[in-house]
Amino acid sequence: MKKMTEERSLLARLRDDRRGNFAMMTAFALPVILGAGGFAMDLTNMVLTKAELQDAVDSASLAAASALSNDKKTVAEAKTIALKFFKTQLSGTLPGQSDLTSATTIDITETTEASGGKTFKINIATGYELQLNPLTRLFGPTSKQIAASGSAESGTESKNALSMYLVLDKSGSMLANTNEIASYGSCTQYNDSGSSIGKQSPCYVKKIEALQTAATTLFNQLNKADPNTKYVRTGTVSYYSKMDTAYSLAWGTTAAQKQVNALSAGGGTSSTDAMNAAYTKLSDATENSEHAKKNGQTPTKYIILMTDGNNNNTSDDTATQKICDKAKKDKMEVYGVAFMAPSRGQKLLQSCVSAPENYFAAEKMSDLVSAFKAIGERAAQVIARITK
Repeated sequence: MKKMTEERSLLARLRDDRRGNFAMMTAFALPVILGAGGFAMDLTNMVLTKAELQDAVDSASLAAASALSNDKKTVAEAKTIALKFFKTQLSGTLPGQSDLTSATTIDITETTEASGGKTFKINIATGYELQLNPLTRLFGPTSKQIAASGSAESGTESKNALSMYLVLDKSGSMLANTNEIASYGSCTQYNDSGSSIGKQSPCYVKKIEALQTAATTLFNQLNKADPNTKYVRTGTVSYYSKMDTAYSLAWGTTAAQKQVNALSAGGGTSSTDAMNAAYTKLSDATENSEHAKKNGQTPTKYIILMTDGNNNNTSDDTATQKICDKAKKDKMEVYGVAFMAPSRGQKLLQSCVSAPENYFAAEKMSDLVSAFKAIGERAAQVIARITK
């Protein structure tokens, strides 16, 4: 009996003895703890490596896009630039970069647009074999593939078509002087009504001559943007107490320049018929078809209305305004240039233009030239655009 009691006591002591449990638990848990630490370190390395690769491919894509559009490099040259940029970005950050560059692909797609420009799509993809630390390797995997890709787009200069019609005041007041002294000696001078006041010296440049100089500045801007006359069509009409010849639009600016140079001033002022002629010429379906045949585009359309005075009848103001409204509704870009004009003439042009910045008030010849130059520059920017 006593022996059985002693055996039970021994078993109880063994059962209740905890002195070796911690060592056993530690032996089982230690690999798991070490593995978790290894995973945590590798996860941090994966995130950092991914970020470095992504920055490198994004930068390389943009470098290639810029080389193609701004520097006019070939596709082969752009690929070389992109790879060099990629390697430079990762210099000293990742081991085994020679393998990395061989695993990098650079694809560039070049497309020629109908407008004559080119667009480029750049895609760069890469992969990097990240070696895992020994703690993680206890559980099997020895490396992890990290991938990254980037893309960019760019384009060379592309041409955009436009049709521009000039509506020019040639009333008698356009014979009056500007503040600009002419290079020649004495000449016949005129007052604001267009009446002769005899020969005087020095001779001042007349308003009509200032207009011809200003129009030349505008045409020069268009010629620079479209040297091969493939995208620009221009036309003119002048007016006094009635409308003069409304010329058809023609390619380039040569015909329009001759028409402006031939202007002679005299008579009253009535802008309605001339403004209507400009709207009709631009609205005609043949204008779009002319562009479609030559450049495959629908042109941006402009009307430039210029005056130095008031219409003889206020009914002309109302009728001209209605035509301006129709033009704006049809998405035509309406500009207004008031040259030493009284308040009523200025008010008409201010209400006619498509936007406040399309209105110009010129009080001297240099202002008039600057106004037409500004219009030409804006139109030239529409003709030639660069995408980046």
